[in-house]
Amino acid sequence: MTGPSDYVPPKVWTWTAPDGGKASSTNRPTAGATHDKPLPVGKHPLQLYSLGTPNGVKVTILLEELLAAGHNQAEYDAWLIRIGDGDQFGSGFTEINPNSKIPSLVDHSYEQPIAVFESGSILLYLAEKFGAFIPKDIAHRTACLNWLFWQVGSAPYIGGGFGHFYAYAPEKIEYAINRFSMEAKRQLDVLDRRLAESPFIAGDEYTIADMAIFPWYGGLVEGWLYNDAATFLSVQDYPHLKAWADRLLERPAVQRGRMVNRVFGEPSSQLHERHDASDFETKNQGRLVKKS
Repeated sequence: MTGPSDYVPPKVWTWTAPDGGKASSTNRPTAGATHDKPLPVGKHPLQLYSLGTPNGVKVTILLEELLAAGHNQAEYDAWLIRIGDGDQFGSGFTEINPNSKIPSLVDHSYEQPIAVFESGSILLYLAEKFGAFIPKDIAHRTACLNWLFWQVGSAPYIGGGFGHFYAYAPEKIEYAINRFSMEAKRQLDVLDRRLAESPFIAGDEYTIADMAIFPWYGGLVEGWLYNDAATFLSVQDYPHLKAWADRLLERPAVQRGRMVNRVFGEPSSQLHERHDASDFETKNQGRLVKKS
């Protein structure tokens, strides 16, 4: 291991604007709005404000799965929140989510709209609202929620820990990369062992636990996250996890959910906003680029 840096923490920490690192402008040490920007509202009761990151994709996969299962009341408008531009600090967004993180959902089905934030909370809210993708009996429901809460508690080690220091930090810190790589591989092993016993995360049934875990850990083993992280973490060591991710990726609703609010990758894989099912064919960026 390389030697320690010359940095010595001050007695009292003060914030200075970041001077490097991808996504360094998306965080600050205070809450609240920085500018006035009302949120748009579309024609459907469900209004989603998000970005096609793993946490955002969890919700759009569920919404597309609900629609595919015949729950027509799950139709939704998905509005793009560009966190690199600070949209999450607009007055409208902070009103529905004081934590200024995507995704956020507002349900206008009721006399008073209901705001839901935190991806795990949104998944649980929608699953319970439509009575789908969450087991009804207590044992299987508890297993589903065990894994849902495992994901929301574990993913910060993958994103804010491993992903940040491996791919985004302005300097490579060996201790930090080693520390979070160890934890990332431990989590991958947890899932691989589980999926050696069961076709889906919570048992024999496809649930919101799978939808929560897939964009993060499925993304790792499929090679989508953090540059060459799949090679670095030797994801071939987790064959059961990879097979599960491959199966989920074959689902048309998963494919559509991955497109919504996506602003990176091939243009044909991006649908910046979604307001109707036909948008996947008529308004994806690949088609719009060809028209221009």
